[in-house]
Amino acid sequence: MRFTKMHGIGNDYVYVNCFEETVEDPAALAVEMSRTHYGVGSDGLILICPSDVADFAMRMYNADGSESEMCGNGVRCVGKFVYDRGLTDKTTVSLMTGGGLKELRLNVQDGKVQSVRVDMGAPELRPEMIPVNLTGASVMGHRLQVGAAVYEIHCVSMGNPHCIVFVKDPDLVDVEQVGRMLEHHPIFPRRANIEFVQVVDRQHLRMRVWERGSGETLACGTGACASLVAAVMTGRADRRVSMELLGGTLELEWAFDDGHVYQEGPAKFVFDGEWIGEK
Repeated sequence: MRFTKMHGIGNDYVYVNCFEETVEDPAALAVEMSRTHYGVGSDGLILICPSDVADFAMRMYNADGSESEMCGNGVRCVGKFVYDRGLTDKTTVSLMTGGGLKELRLNVQDGKVQSVRVDMGAPELRPEMIPVNLTGASVMGHRLQVGAAVYEIHCVSMGNPHCIVFVKDPDLVDVEQVGRMLEHHPIFPRRANIEFVQVVDRQHLRMRVWERGSGETLACGTGACASLVAAVMTGRADRRVSMELLGGTLELEWAFDDGHVYQEGPAKFVFDGEWIGEK
């Protein structure tokens, strides 16, 4: 089976072109290929598939084999893959994901995609739709006890569930310990991605992320978008910001006119390979 390794600001996945390849058990394959030393090493597996309602479809599996609805960095890589590898000549591409239909605008220079701007859609704030086991119109500033500590959480769905915690400095947070406890807290029936966000100023945020099913990653596009929404709703930031993550920077906007969140950033090829499994 042929595959391609790609990354969006360090958020790396194995990509399989399902127009040419067949994957019988993607959950098991995600676990095998994501392992360092024994596999390819990645944050998960993304399948690029045909679609009856969009130009393409994407299915995403975390490193633990669980299927996730969306990946903002993965979406950008799909955009680069389908254009640079000749699956389309469009510079505006529709992509069906588990988190709904997304529109990708490809910035092409010298025949190659340099960056991708993604319409991530409107954020979901209703607790039952995120989902989070709380009541009310939204979850902004809810105090949640985890172990001996109390965290002020802000919950947003960008097609997948996010829990944002604003901190003075994300580098001082034990991301693995706190992230794991929050991810698996009973308040989240489908678990959650956990973002630790510092407000540098109203146009500049910093973030570290603990991703559901993968652990700490270098970047999370949906998490960055969710964090912008939480920052705006709590009066911490403007609607256009630069989000600095461990792997690089995303440009984000929560637009006034349509209420959609937009993210723009690069996508990169790493290498192509052939997976022979346990043969």
